[in-house]
Parts: sequence; C-alpha cells; structure tokens
Amino acid sequence: MAIEVILKEHVDHLGRRGEVVKVADGYARNYLLPRKLALAVTANNKRQIELERARAEARDAEERRDAEAVRARIEAVEVVLARRVGEHDALYGSVTSSDIAEALAARDLVVDRRRIQLDEPIKALGEFVVPVKLTRDVSADIKVKVVAADAPAPAADTTPAAE
Repeated sequence: MAIEVILKEHVDHLGRRGEVVKVADGYARNYLLPRKLALAVTANNKRQIELERARAEARDAEERRDAEAVRARIEAVEVVLARRVGEHDALYGSVTSSDIAEALAARDLVVDRRRIQLDEPIKALGEFVVPVKLTRDVSADIKVKVVAADAPAPAADTTPAAE
C-alpha cells in the first residue's frame, strides 16, 4: 500500500523539501512521520509547506553564500602535517579527518571532521587532495601534505648501571 506525503526536509534517495512523493505506508508511518521529515498530503499542510519552503530557500541561499566564502578560504590553504616515519618512509600512524580538522582549526577554519570526506586514513608521505562537503551543494578540496617529522632524540641508554 502506498501513501503520498509532503517532504519537510531533504531525504536522500527520496526527494527534496516540499516535494510530494509516494512511499510505502510503513515507511511513512514508522520513519518519515515520527522524525518530522514529512507530512500527510492535505490542503492545510500544502500551504504550510509552501511558507516553509520560501523561508528555507532564503536560509539555503544564505548558507550557500557562507559555504562559498569558506570554500574559497579552504582551497587557498595547504595543510602540512608532520608524522614520524620508519624504514622506507612508512608512517608509524596515520593521518585522519580529525587531524586535518585540527590543522584547519589552527588556521581559524572550523570544519567538522565528519564533513571531511576521507575514505580511509592517509598512511603514506606525499600530497593529497581531500574533499570536504560543506553543504549539500558546496564542496571544497583541501591540499594535505604529509611530511616526515624530524627524527626524535635518541632514547636514553637502558642498560643497567654498574654498581
């Protein structure tokens, strides 16, 4: 059994805000409606959605302008991360999205680590381009350069002292 609902928010693989879509009855009843992602199709709800859509479009336009400004700042920056390396330039650890977010925060660019689209941690020296999804429509590319850190000071002698 299918039911028509009006989407209040963008739902991946289903539709955008304000669209009328047909979904399974259980999906609407158990997922969309309880999470306030959709409304049943009525004349009153259609008017309400139109008002919300106008406000949302204005808000989205402002978010997009802000995201474009952040994108320009992010793409102008190259993040250099120094990591300890072993033989054959193999990293002892890895570079994660949290590391990149911290490096950006040090440059007054606050980006949530979950927005950094790093498929898997970086485990090699070199230069990488990492995408950042700022909004649904705006993405930026960060240039990340992983370099070898200076060798640490030699460890203290651990042989037992002569008594």
